[in-house]
Amino acid sequence: MLNLRQIHHIAIIGSDYQTSKSFYCDILGFTLVEEFYREERDSWKADLALNGQYTIELFSFPHPPARPSHPEACGLRHLAFSVDDIAQAIAALTQAGVNCEPVRIDPYTGKQFTFFADPDGLPLELYESR
Repeated sequence: MLNLRQIHHIAIIGSDYQTSKSFYCDILGFTLVEEFYREERDSWKADLALNGQYTIELFSFPHPPARPSHPEACGLRHLAFSVDDIAQAIAALTQAGVNCEPVRIDPYTGKQFTFFADPDGLPLELYESR
């Protein structure tokens, strides 16, 4: 048994580093903890926290390949964030110019959820936790 304790971080590669950093920090509310330029790779790396907990490593690389398809590609399907009020969260995203899919109801929990995308089309989900 490995005795895993928790997820340490999620790594995301953005095609436009500044656009992705602005999306995750200014729109979604992550905090920039540290930021490094790695000259040998012509790459940026940012450590982002959510409510004080290190959560995302945001990378840039020159000319990264596009994601093969939307969430049904093999591998990571989407990232989900819990919110207390899904209507308020959707309104904030809409005001920031981010489109959300129509709200759905989880048939197993009865909770509301919706999907939206980051600047590179990475599927993200809001899941109402209350």
